[in-house]
Amino acid sequence: MTGIRKKGDRAVSKKAKRVILCVMAAVLFLAAFLYYENNAIGITRFTVGSAKLPEAFDDYRIVHLTDLHSKSFGKGQRRLVGKVGKLKPDLIVFTGDLVDRRKYEAEASVILMRELTKLAPVYYVTGNHEYGENKFKPLQIELERAGVRVLRNQSGMIARGGGEIRIAGVDDPMFNRVEDGNFDKINAHLDAALEETKEAGEAFTLLLSHRPELFEAYVRREMDVTFSGHAHGGQVRLPFVGGLVAPGQGVLPKYDGGMYTEGESAMIVSRGLGNSIIPQRLFNRPEVVLVELTRQE
Repeated sequence: MTGIRKKGDRAVSKKAKRVILCVMAAVLFLAAFLYYENNAIGITRFTVGSAKLPEAFDDYRIVHLTDLHSKSFGKGQRRLVGKVGKLKPDLIVFTGDLVDRRKYEAEASVILMRELTKLAPVYYVTGNHEYGENKFKPLQIELERAGVRVLRNQSGMIARGGGEIRIAGVDDPMFNRVEDGNFDKINAHLDAALEETKEAGEAFTLLLSHRPELFEAYVRREMDVTFSGHAHGGQVRLPFVGGLVAPGQGVLPKYDGGMYTEGESAMIVSRGLGNSIIPQRLFNRPEVVLVELTRQE
């Protein structure tokens, strides 16, 4: 005998379908949102003024990248390279964690750096994820072949229109197996780096150093602008609060992203590009930073 469907049964069936459709739509929206948060590149701009800056470097444009962790942004890194190219940088700096120590897959990272050297001079320093001489040495060779200037406790001068500024770069403290404590380690690295250009005296100085929590050391050395990363913007960011947690700083980190100043020193902390232990960013999209230097009388 064929059953008879009642109106109440049909109403329940329609309601169930609506619930299923709503759940599916919510799941698709959440997936799209999480993908966007992890992959849509944002641009953040800062201006740093100084009377020490030579006139020839007025309006000098620096793109700051960090913490790629071997992430790819399209074939040949074209989405990321395209973003950087539109900013027309005079200099590109990369402040560590180009690779991830759990994978150490260097192909995507080397491709990015090779493409960036076609846009402007590229300077790079190590992060904690590069640590391991047996792994890092081959990567360093590849980067130098690509035309990247790898600064390992070194410094040099950048010339432009008759003026010069200094650029210094230090290894992450992980590479120092002699001194105790990260401040002692970074100070030893700074000693070695600045010794190379001591004849430059009080020249306007850019410093590349992976760890923002060591800002006090950079201030004491009177670094004019320090570029740093490591914090990943706190990974998850809350409105009006900021980042939740960062390595080396713990919960509610002080230096999670943005520009910080103390005296005549400024530090630019990029929220970075990739992920490591936690695979998802939230309210914290991958970031390209543009810093414009201006001369102040």
